[in-house]
Amino acid sequence: MPRSDRRLLLSIHDVSPRFERETDALVERLTRLSGGLNFAMLVVPDHWDQAPLAGDAAFRRRLRHWSDHGVEMFVHGWRHRDDSGQGGFKARHMTAGEGEFLALHRHEALQRMTAGRALIEDAIGRPVSGFVAPAWLYGPGALAALGDAGFALAEDHMRVWRPDTDATLARGPVITWASRSRPRIASSLAFAALARTALHALPTVRIGVHPGDTGVPAILQSIDATVASFARRRPAGRYRDLLPG
Repeated sequence: MPRSDRRLLLSIHDVSPRFERETDALVERLTRLSGGLNFAMLVVPDHWDQAPLAGDAAFRRRLRHWSDHGVEMFVHGWRHRDDSGQGGFKARHMTAGEGEFLALHRHEALQRMTAGRALIEDAIGRPVSGFVAPAWLYGPGALAALGDAGFALAEDHMRVWRPDTDATLARGPVITWASRSRPRIASSLAFAALARTALHALPTVRIGVHPGDTGVPAILQSIDATVASFARRRPAGRYRDLLPG
């Protein structure tokens, strides 16, 4: 039986008209594994400047439908691409040029956060749950802007926190998969296997999936095994459940 004092948080990253087919596949998978629309979507307003949400009324209607049926929505950057060339080690080794918020100054970071929030909230007709930077990477300017933007929640690789107080609400590594090379696939499969044994003691376990996962059968099998392993012992919940009251 799932324990009520343990929580499983599931999320689909890079939700965008650019990845509509992959998003549908992940929605079907997580719905089956979690017993409903018990997950979050991290929405990119204009992925790599190639898929503007503002110009796709049909996809905005789909976001509202998912939101109306319980899916949490997060702002996930603006374009999900770092054009600055100033992200340093993290930009080179932790992401394929997608650390959009690593090198932004505070004013520019706040502008993108605010514009993304307005666009997504207009689409879904309710407040977003929070903000997650692309690749979970934040520079000093982005962290400062979070304090101005008024989001209830933020997340990185190791924690979920309240931007207004910097209070940590959940701690522990996100279980996720990397699909862009064989070594990264192998290492992410190994970590997921380890996590299925090692992370059950955590009060909150987070699992994030990406569009690229849908093209790698071994990753899909690992997602199934990992979500099922944790869902047997804890209910899939909402990020907002972490907030007091």
